[in-house]
Formats: sequence, structure tokens, C-alpha cells
Amino acid sequence: MIKFFLATTLLTFVCVAQAKPAFTGINFSGVYDCKGSNELVGSYQVTIKLKLNRISSYGKFGAYDFTTQTDNAVTYRGQAAANGNRLALSYKMSEGKYAEITTGIAEMKKLSRGRWSFRNFYYEPDDSGGNFGQEDCVMQATSLTKPASKLSKPDQNS
Repeated sequence: MIKFFLATTLLTFVCVAQAKPAFTGINFSGVYDCKGSNELVGSYQVTIKLKLNRISSYGKFGAYDFTTQTDNAVTYRGQAAANGNRLALSYKMSEGKYAEITTGIAEMKKLSRGRWSFRNFYYEPDDSGGNFGQEDCVMQATSLTKPASKLSKPDQNS
């Protein structure tokens, strides 16, 4: 009986001690320019920021913090989950007493030089059947800046 108890305890500690595997998926972090449309708003443009949450990402699964900024300063905040090139999005817009939760699904497509694009198909529920829309998003190019040149130190004897 004692051997069984020790074996069970040891197995429990081994299982608990194992860490999640390191993140090996694709990092889609970046700022995306998006053009979208739906029946309620019509055509619009937004900026989306995806930031990888390294603590919650493991293996090919990527967890992201998600922010959308509209031209009229309305902000959506939420999460995204990636599995390979598929991305699920859930975000919330709040204005006063009104809160709307939106759910989207997208497939990431590789562009040149480490840039990505995606088309987000989304649904926003409401009291009259909901609103559907889509956004085409392209990652902004990162501008590589040259490091500042070292300034020569002033002559101590001057």
C-alpha cells in the first residue's frame, strides 16, 4: 500500500512539474490597417493592434491581446487566439451603458518580408438579429531606423 501511495504521489508531482511547451507558432504581433463594411455602419477604416501574450502562448497556440481604434476614437478591446494560420477574435465595444461583444474568425496570409494580412468575418449580436461584417487588414510595414551615431565626446581640455 505504501509503494502504491509513493508511486501515485511521485506521478502527481511529475505531472504538475511539467511546464507547457514553448511557443513555436507564428507571431502575428503588429499594427494592421483595416478597411471594413457592415450593414449598420457601411464602409469604415480601423487600426488593429495584436500583441502576443507570451505567458499564455504555447506550442502552436498563440494568445493575443487585441485592440481596435476607430477614426472616431471608439476603442474595442479583446483577445485573439491563433492555431496555425487561423485566428479567432472576441472583443467588446463600450459606449456609456451600451456594450457590444463581437466575435470574428480570420485566416492569416503571409505577405513579403514578415508581414501578414487577414480577412476578419465577424458577428455583432443585437436585439434585431445581429450585424455581420468583414474587414480586410494588412500589417503596417515596420520602418527600420538606423541607430544614432555615437557623438564624439567634447574635448576635456577645451
